[in-house]
Amino acid sequence: MAALSPTFAAPSVSAAPAVRVTPASPASALAPSVTLPLRFVLTGVGSLLAGMALLVARPDLLATYHYNQYAVAATHLFVLGFLCSIVMGAMYQLVPVALETRLHSERMAKWQFAFHLVGFVGMVWMFWIWNLQQVGHFGSAFAVGVGLFVYNLARTLRRVPRWNVVATGIASALVWLSLGVLAGLAVAAGKCTYESANTLAPTNPSWALVKSLQGVAHWVNRFDALGVMHAHAHLGGVGFFVMMIVSVSYKLVPMFTLSELQNERRATLAVMLLNLGLAGLFVAMAWHSPWKLAFALVLVVGLATYAVEILAILKARKRRTIDWGIRHFLTALGVLGVLVLLGLVLCWPRLPATLFTTQLETVYGFLGLIGVVTFTVLGFLYKIMPFLVWYHSYSREVGRSQVPSLADLYSVRLQVIAYWLFLGGLLLASLGAALSREALARGGAVVLLAAFAVFAVNLGKMLRHFFRPQIVPLNLTVATKPAQP
Repeated sequence: MAALSPTFAAPSVSAAPAVRVTPASPASALAPSVTLPLRFVLTGVGSLLAGMALLVARPDLLATYHYNQYAVAATHLFVLGFLCSIVMGAMYQLVPVALETRLHSERMAKWQFAFHLVGFVGMVWMFWIWNLQQVGHFGSAFAVGVGLFVYNLARTLRRVPRWNVVATGIASALVWLSLGVLAGLAVAAGKCTYESANTLAPTNPSWALVKSLQGVAHWVNRFDALGVMHAHAHLGGVGFFVMMIVSVSYKLVPMFTLSELQNERRATLAVMLLNLGLAGLFVAMAWHSPWKLAFALVLVVGLATYAVEILAILKARKRRTIDWGIRHFLTALGVLGVLVLLGLVLCWPRLPATLFTTQLETVYGFLGLIGVVTFTVLGFLYKIMPFLVWYHSYSREVGRSQVPSLADLYSVRLQVIAYWLFLGGLLLASLGAALSREALARGGAVVLLAAFAVFAVNLGKMLRHFFRPQIVPLNLTVATKPAQP
C-alpha cells in the first residue's frame, strides 16, 4: 500500500490533492502514458452506447431465445467491444502500479489496440450477416491482439518483486482469456464446411491449413453445439472477467476504503476454488454432463469465500463513508448473488426445457454481463479515470497553481442519477427477457441507455480537464514588517 498511495490515494475525492503527488512519485512513474488506457476506455464506452442503442431498436434480442445470429453479434459487441476494451485498458494502467513493476512494452500495447479494434468490429459485423468464414478471419486478428495483450502482461508479471494473490488471480485470468479465444475460434471453425479441402492439391500452400481447420471442425462437432457455446461463454465471463474483478478488487477495495487484505490464505483459496470450479464446469458443459452442478457448487464456494474476505476488508476500513464508486461494486456483488442462485437452477440436471426456462438462460447472461461486470467496471472507472485525468493535467502544478480536486472533475449528482437509472433499467430489461415481453425489454433498454448516456456525460466532464486544464495562478501575498525607526 505504501507504494500505491502516491498514485491513487493521495488526492482524495473529498479534498484537494496534496503535494505528496509529484511527477517523481515512484508508483506513478511505473504507469504507462495516460493516452494508452484512454483509447481503450473510449472505445469501450462507444461500444456500450452502440450496444444499448441496438437493444432499444431490437428488443427481441432479449425477449426471444438467444441462440441466433443477431443475439450472438450483440453479445460480442458488449463482450469484446465494451468489456474487453475497458478491462484491457485498465489492466495496462493498474497492473504495473498495483504490482510495483513496469509494463513490458507500451508500443506492443498500441499494436494490440489496432488488432483489437479491427478484430472485434469485423467479428460483430460478420456475426450479424452470419458469414462464419469471415468471423474466423477477423477472429484471428482479434486473437493476435489477445496474444499481444497476454504476452505483454505475462512479461510484466515476470518482473513482479513479490508474487501475491493479486498476481496469481491476474495470471489465471490471462490463461482463461487465452483458452476462451481459442475455444471461440474452434467453434467458428466447426460451423464451416471447408469443401475446398477436397479440391486443393497437397502441394498448394493453403492445403495444410485448410486440412487442419477441417480436422478441428470434425473434432468440435463431436460435442453438443449449445453446450460448447455455453462453455466458451463461461471461459470469458467467469474465467476472464470475474477472475479479473476478484483479483483487482483485492487491491482496489482496500486502497479506496483505507483498509487492507485481511487473510491472504482465504483470498488465495477463493482464487483456487474459482479456477478448479471453472475447469470442471467447462468440461461438463462441453460434454453435457450431469457433473455440471457439482462443479458449479465449487464455483459458488469460491465466490462465497471471496465475499467473506471482501466483508472482512470493509469491516476493517478506516474510511467509514462508502462512496458511490464502491457502492457500484457492492451492488454488483449483490447482483452476483442473485446470478449464482439462477445459475444453480439452470444447472439442475432435470430442469425441463420450456419457454420460460430457456429464457432464464438469456436473463442469466444479461445479468452476468450487464448487472455484474458492467456495474463493477463503471464503479471502478469512477475511481480510476478522475485520477488519470487529474495526474496528467494537474500534478505538475501542485504548489504552484490552484488546481481542482478529484471531486471537481465530475458530478456526484449525475453519478447517483445514473446509478438508480441503471438499477431500474436492469430490472425492467431482465423482466422483459424472462417473460418474453418486447415492450418491457425495450423499456429497460431505454432506461439503461439513459444511464449510460449520463455516465458518458460525466466522463466528458472528466475529459474536459484532460484537453483544457483549469489552472489558476496562486494569489501569494508577502507579509512585510513595518520599517524599524
